[in-house]
Amino acid sequence: MTDQYKNDRLAKLQALQQIGLDPYGQRTQQLEYTTVLHNRLSELGLQPGELRTDQHGRVAGRIILLRDMGKLAFLTLRDRHGDLQVGLSAKMLQTNWSVVKNLDLGDWIAVEGLLGKTKTGEDTLWGEQLTFLCKALQPPPEKWHGLTDVDLRYRRRYVDLFANPEVRQVFQQRSQIIQAVRDCLLARQFMEVETPVLQPIYGGAAARPFTTHHNTLDMQLYLRISPELYLKRLLVGGLERVFEFAKNFRNEGISPRHNPEFTMLELYQAYGDYHDMMDICEAMVTAAIERIGGGLVRPYGEMTIDYTPPWPRRKYADLLKEYAGVEIDDITAIRAKAAELSIEHHGLDDALVINLLFEHTVEPQLVQPTFVIDYPAPLCPLTRRHPDNPDIALRFELYVARMELGNAYTELNDPQVQEANFRQQLRGEGDETMAVMDEDFVMALEYGMPPAGGLGVGIDRLVMLLTNSTSIRDVILFPLQRPVE
Repeated sequence: MTDQYKNDRLAKLQALQQIGLDPYGQRTQQLEYTTVLHNRLSELGLQPGELRTDQHGRVAGRIILLRDMGKLAFLTLRDRHGDLQVGLSAKMLQTNWSVVKNLDLGDWIAVEGLLGKTKTGEDTLWGEQLTFLCKALQPPPEKWHGLTDVDLRYRRRYVDLFANPEVRQVFQQRSQIIQAVRDCLLARQFMEVETPVLQPIYGGAAARPFTTHHNTLDMQLYLRISPELYLKRLLVGGLERVFEFAKNFRNEGISPRHNPEFTMLELYQAYGDYHDMMDICEAMVTAAIERIGGGLVRPYGEMTIDYTPPWPRRKYADLLKEYAGVEIDDITAIRAKAAELSIEHHGLDDALVINLLFEHTVEPQLVQPTFVIDYPAPLCPLTRRHPDNPDIALRFELYVARMELGNAYTELNDPQVQEANFRQQLRGEGDETMAVMDEDFVMALEYGMPPAGGLGVGIDRLVMLLTNSTSIRDVILFPLQRPVE
């Protein structure tokens, strides 16, 4: 933006002040949304060119279109629900007309007036009173075609939201999705809770944490990578069904599917198992779809996803055999296949090699919602083992559109086995390693945690899928970005 643009707007701001107006407005009440006025006009059934002197409306919003025609001006106001044309004339506004000459694109105003239609049949609010609410010193994107530079859109999300209505709709749907999931769980007698974000010991997942220092206590703390171990403590305390929309932080890479700060739903149900978690998972996702509309068969990129339940339950070992052509217990064949596919595997634990091969060969095939069940036990230190085969963990991951959406366990509640698993991790064995022993969590289990099922669902990824957004940054209001040089 050139200095001249800003200087012009500053001059208009001063002109408003000189005629006694506050260019930054005041409290404004008894407003109606643009959609409400459109609905009223539809019910009135007005003809083109008709004006109803007995029908008043009052609306506020940002000016996104402005046509000055001398003694007449037409502008379009945008609020959070949509757009509405406003007609302004010197005859109807009288003393307010001087304000019109100092309006710019991007300014916020409120208008009260009469409902009607123009000669071309467009819904219009004919202004009788104009209230100035805020002067915009920065102009909106040129010609109001929206912000098109992707990096700039994320950095200036505040512009992206008002310039691109489809972006605003994504975040409105995000709110609806979260509320639908919350309502689904509350209806099942779950209790929403909050657990610490600052933790002295991080755990519950395999991830590198962000570290910080508390000055008063002179201690190192971590931003949580998962709320899991605290939520399980609540099961010990007798809160039998709990959930949390948790902000998690992982000091790792950024990609279309990963942001260092993200939102995870985690829930735990006493006396349940991973089969209960599958049922809840289907119920939550279908409830979210019902809330935002669009049907259970919906697009995602170039794919078409059918969310009609029930979703297939496929065993990890069966999928590995089908798509990699190897038996899960034939580690020689597995390593040979990994070498054939140029998967680096030397020096890695057998279970890690199996999972790398799975990720390479199976995950690209999982387009439709699929529960992958019964994982190799070494990958799952917090999970109960299969009663008939201790090499298998009672765990599932939910895949949709080739990406992981959810992760669930039949939870491990044996404190002795849990302590042994933690100590194995401290030796660097297994995938989900933690840096230190969480002795308090083991002690909590010693007080007795009921058998339970637990589930984690990536909310950002769920919103991506249901709004057909192919980048996680399109569903996070302010994604992390590299500083501008």
